[in-house]
Amino acid sequence: MTAQRDRIHRYVSDHPGVHFNQLARELDLATGQLQYHLKRLRRAGDVISESLYGRTHYYTPEYDAWERGAVAVLRRETARDVLLYLIEAGPSAPDPVAADLGIARSTLEWHLDHLLEQDLVEKRRDERGRVTLALSTPAETAEMLRLIEPSIPERLVDRFTRLIDNVVGE
Repeated sequence: MTAQRDRIHRYVSDHPGVHFNQLARELDLATGQLQYHLKRLRRAGDVISESLYGRTHYYTPEYDAWERGAVAVLRRETARDVLLYLIEAGPSAPDPVAADLGIARSTLEWHLDHLLEQDLVEKRRDERGRVTLALSTPAETAEMLRLIEPSIPERLVDRFTRLIDNVVGE
């Protein structure tokens, strides 16, 4: 493995689920150069790529499909906040989650769609049809949360969305 590929592989290993633009920024690599090395790393089986939610995320091979999906979602700060809320408060109705996190219900639903798709959260309905949100796999989810910290650009996008929600919601 070349020094550049080794450097990329180490970064992907240390930052599972990193997306292409973040890799280029953090490693200060030109787009074409990074594409070339990632292509070689994928062919060698040293890196796996997966496109989820508008971004291509990169992982080392030890992550299974569920872990890759979970990591991709958890790179979003708001999704992380929803999971942390459910860990602390336990099963909850959607309205208090949105209110306590200071986000619009539509923003919560957008993130819930992805959390549900990746089997991190489940919606339970009682006999009257009221929805309760709960963690699907609490232990595994807690482990994934410890593994991932969203990047600053990812945090800024989420915070901008929250700002817009607050302005539009008033």
